[in-house]
Amino acid sequence: MAVINQRSELVFLYDIKDANPNGDPLDANKPRIDEETGINLVTDVRLKRTIRDYLFDYKGFNGEDGRDIFVREIKNDDKSIQDGKERAKDFKEDPKKVLDQCIDVRLFGGVIPLTGDSITYTGPVQFQMGRSLHKVELNYIKGTGAFASGSGKSKKTFREEYVVPYSLVGFYGIINENAAQSTELTQNDVELLMEGIWKGTKNLITRSKVGQTPRMLLKVNYSEENYFIGELKNYIKLATDLREEEIRDTSDYKLDVSDLLSVIEANSEKIESVEFKVNPRVAFIRDSNKINLNDLDLFKELDF
Repeated sequence: MAVINQRSELVFLYDIKDANPNGDPLDANKPRIDEETGINLVTDVRLKRTIRDYLFDYKGFNGEDGRDIFVREIKNDDKSIQDGKERAKDFKEDPKKVLDQCIDVRLFGGVIPLTGDSITYTGPVQFQMGRSLHKVELNYIKGTGAFASGSGKSKKTFREEYVVPYSLVGFYGIINENAAQSTELTQNDVELLMEGIWKGTKNLITRSKVGQTPRMLLKVNYSEENYFIGELKNYIKLATDLREEEIRDTSDYKLDVSDLLSVIEANSEKIESVEFKVNPRVAFIRDSNKINLNDLDLFKELDF
C-alpha cells in the first residue's frame, strides 16, 4: 500500500471515573495534576502504550506472520527484560525489516540501536500531553488489604491510593505526511491507529483504568500540502452550570464546538474531509443549540 501523502490533525476525548488515568511514579503514583491550574495530565506515552497494546492483543501485531510491535516487554530465558540492542537483534539489526514488520515504528518512530551506531526515525504521528478540559480534585482512598501485615499477625495490611472522581481528558495530535515518507506509513496503518485509539481505550480494563470511555475522536484531513489549522482541541469548550471540580458524568455538561466548527468552515477549501466517531451519551452544541455531527458538511462517521 502507498505511503500517505496528506496531513491530518487529531482530537481525542475520553473520560474516566473513580480511577487513575496516569500515575506519576515519582509522586506515589498519584494522578498527574498541574498544580497551578488543577488540570489533570496524561502523557502521550500512556496513549501510545494503549495503542500498542491494542494492536498487539487484538490485531495480530504479536511477532507472528511478519507483524510486530517493536517497543514491548520481552523476557529473555533468564527472566531479564530485553534492552533496545537485544530487541534490534531480533530483526538482525536490519532497519528495513523493522519498518516492514513494526507498525509502532511506522507510526511513532523510534531509535533502532545498531552495533556501533543507531538510527533514529521521527514519528509521523505525534501527540501533545493530554489535558483535562476542566479542573479536577484528587480523592484519597484508604482500604483494607486481603493479607495479614506479617507472618503470624492478625491485623491486615492497608492500601492507599489517589483517584480522580471524574476527568474528561483531551489529546491533540498530528499526522505529518513528510515524516511518513521515512517510516513508510500507509493509510492502512492510520486506520489501525484510529481504531487503536478508540477501541484500545475502551478495552484497557485494568484496576486503575477500568471505567475509561472514549467520547469523541476527530480526524481533519487536509487537501492543501503542508497546511493545518493547529491546536484544534483548544476550540472545544465544556458548557456546564456546575463548578468544574463538581463534574461527575457526561450528563453534567455539553461539548460546545462553536469555535471548532467556525474554524473548520473558515478553512473548508483546504480540508478534504473530517472523520469522526462519538459516544452517543455526549451532547454537542453550537451557539447554545444542540447539533448532530452527522448533519454537517465535510463530516463523515468512522465505521469501526
